[in-house]
This record gives sequence, C-alpha cells and structure tokens, in this order.
Amino acid sequence: MAGLWFEELSQGLKIEHSVTRTVSEADNTLFSVMTMNPQPLHLDAEFSSRTEFGQRLVNSLFTLGLVVGISVSETTLGTTVANLGFGKIEFPAPVFHGDTIRVETVVKARRESKSRSSAGVVTFEHTGYNQHGTAVARCERSALMLRCPAESAEVSAGAGAGR
Repeated sequence: MAGLWFEELSQGLKIEHSVTRTVSEADNTLFSVMTMNPQPLHLDAEFSSRTEFGQRLVNSLFTLGLVVGISVSETTLGTTVANLGFGKIEFPAPVFHGDTIRVETVVKARRESKSRSSAGVVTFEHTGYNQHGTAVARCERSALMLRCPAESAEVSAGAGAGR
C-alpha cells in the first residue's frame, strides 16, 4: 500500500509526485465526449484556431481529475475512506494537447475525526504544472484518512477506558 496514514500526513508536508503524464488529443476528446461537453474550445480545431489560444484547450475537468489522480499513489492509495469535498479550484493557465503535467501536494491542515476514532480529516492542496513550470491547476481537497492500525487500536483502547 503506497498511501500515507493520517499520522504520516503532518501539516506542511510537501510531496513532489514522481508520476507525470502527457495529455493527448485522444484524452481530451474522449473525456469531453464522455461527459457530454460539446464545447468547441475542446473539440473543434477550426473554431479554436480563431480564439486567443489559437488551438484547442484541454477540458479543465480532465485537468482537475488528472492532477488529483497523479497524487493518489503517494498520498491516499488504500488509506483513504472517502473524499469529503473540494474547496478552492483554480486554472491559472490553459493546458494544451502535448503538455506534460507534474503535481505537487501540500498538507494544508489535519484534524482528528469527531465521529471516527479510526480516521482523521486531511486537507490537501494539489498543484499541477506543465513542462515549462507554469501552474495550470490548483485545488484544495479534504479527505477522511485512515489512522495507522496500531495507532487506531491505541486510540480505541484509550477511548474505551474512559467510559
């Protein structure tokens, strides 16, 4: 299991993810069509050539999913209970076909779960960069993260002793 336990996710922890991904035209077209998004900025080369960008833009929701997805193997793989929500989401620069995305994650906050002694709530900030180092996406994500089984057992035992 590659994910980190709640105890390992200290506030301020920064992870520069090792996986990168080059976005293809097929990725963008398939995602846009699958999600019923007919925006010509994503699908129509002729239309897009007449915009300020001069070419098709990668669907921003694909970009968001990719940025979060790249982070999973080194943060939450097998150690998360659930995503609780997304906070601020920004797309400071466009992504184009052929761009290679890399991601950094920072743990912005963490707290014990009020309802589950076996878990804690962690707020991550994920930032995606293109091959030129330009930030192309940023989001805050809150997740319910499992505690290390040994730590969870100690917490549960301690909670039971006070009843």
